[in-house]
Formats: sequence, structure tokens, C-alpha cells
Amino acid sequence: MIESVTLRKLREKFPGSVIETHSHRGDDTAVIKRVDIVDVCRFLRDDADLSYNFLMDLTAVDYLGKKEPRFEVVYHFYSFKKNERVRIKAAVPESDPSIDSISSLWSVANWLERECWDMFGIRFNGHPDLRRILLYEEFEGHPLRKDYPVDKRQPLALPES
Repeated sequence: MIESVTLRKLREKFPGSVIETHSHRGDDTAVIKRVDIVDVCRFLRDDADLSYNFLMDLTAVDYLGKKEPRFEVVYHFYSFKKNERVRIKAAVPESDPSIDSISSLWSVANWLERECWDMFGIRFNGHPDLRRILLYEEFEGHPLRKDYPVDKRQPLALPES
């Protein structure tokens, strides 16, 4: 199979960062080292041939007991110019569940990173306001982690009047 322009350019520009690439039914995926997430994302956005100018989604996956590192942060980008998508994945260890924020590149990342923090407990270094967005501040834990107890009772605190 012929490698897409996007994956070829990523491999050329970031030879020490791209761990693996693959394509399936026209969707490209690149797995990269987490330390290079901001540079890779900026390149995808700013390269004239690529122009991935739309961050469609940002989420995480918890591979508890199946894979190490435990977490993976997943970014979905779209290029209006090329009508193409690319998925970027970066592994995040349980011992340091953090990755650099891309909110300076896409303003929508502000909310998406907060949601990922809220649900999975992954910190986004450099985020301007990393706090809960779906759950209330007193909520304990991160409910999309696979080891979160399904029967855990939560405090329900009302704001002071």
C-alpha cells in the first residue's frame, strides 16, 4: 500500500518522534511520542500541503491491564483543503498522566482537554484553566478510567449561599 502524503511528511519531519503509522479505508493514523505533540500538531495545521485546520475531537483511551503505557490521548484532525482526516495518538503513562496542551493552536482544545481531564485524569501541561467541565468540583476520581468503581458514591455538595 502506498503511504499517504500526510504520513510520509510526518515521518520525514519528525523521524525521531513517529513511532508507527497506518491507514485504514482512507483514514491515516500516526502514533507519536508525547513530548512532540505540540510541534506535530502545529506542523499539521501550518504546512501548506496538509492544512489540517480543524480539530474535530480529542479524547483518551484507558488500556488498563491490556497495554503499557496505560493511557493514550487521541486527536482527530480534518483538512478542509484536502477533505482528509488524520488521527494522532500519543501514549501517556499512568505514573505521569500528562501531555502538553494544544489549546494555543486550537481554541476548541480548551474545552476538549478539560473534558479529558475530567473523565480520565490526564493533565494538559500549559492549559490556561484546567478544571472540571462536566462534573462538579467535589467529584472524586475520573469516571472513564477502567478502575473507577462503578458503585462509588459521590458527595453532592451544594454551593454556599
